[in-house]
Amino acid sequence: MERIAVYVHADDPISQAGVASQLRPRPEIRVLDAAEAETATVALVVSDRVSERTVLLLRSLQRAGSRLVLVVAEVDDMGLVTAVEAGIAGLVRREEATPERLLAVIRTAAAGEGAVPPDLLGRLLAQVGRLQRQVLWPRGLTFAELAEREIEVLRLVADGLDTAEIAAKLSYSQRTVKNVLHDITSRLHLRNRSHAVAYALRQGLI
Repeated sequence: MERIAVYVHADDPISQAGVASQLRPRPEIRVLDAAEAETATVALVVSDRVSERTVLLLRSLQRAGSRLVLVVAEVDDMGLVTAVEAGIAGLVRREEATPERLLAVIRTAAAGEGAVPPDLLGRLLAQVGRLQRQVLWPRGLTFAELAEREIEVLRLVADGLDTAEIAAKLSYSQRTVKNVLHDITSRLHLRNRSHAVAYALRQGLI
């Protein structure tokens, strides 16, 4: 069995030693010291809250290639979104951080999957929904990197319409349609219209 290389970092040395001592006896875990941190498969960060310092550390560990697990004493909605933006794959409340729970979340993160307590996941999804409704939609944007107008054009391309037909259908000029398609292919590094349609289909946009 291949052991999971785990680096543990905590805000204070007592917490760091405590978490490391919980994980060290586990045969499937290899706890790394600070000198080996950049080789960790999973980096486990223990913090009281999602502070600026915590976020900087998470981003640094992610750049090194580690999958991130955050153990946190308290987290509000903004802290939750910030932690997700920093790249966490798993989150555990400090009071729920038993050795078994930590091991389960580390395994999940090492497998490239995510683990967040169900109530926090619900809060995260609500935050994402608010962001979509209040910030992105008013600007004609979506999380899929395509604006609503771009999705409309691709939908019609997928239906077999040519540039003139799309322009007539959407009350655009043909130049506008061509510009929209050019913007999509350039921004997303796609080869042509067919590639753009295939991309949109894979993303479930059309």
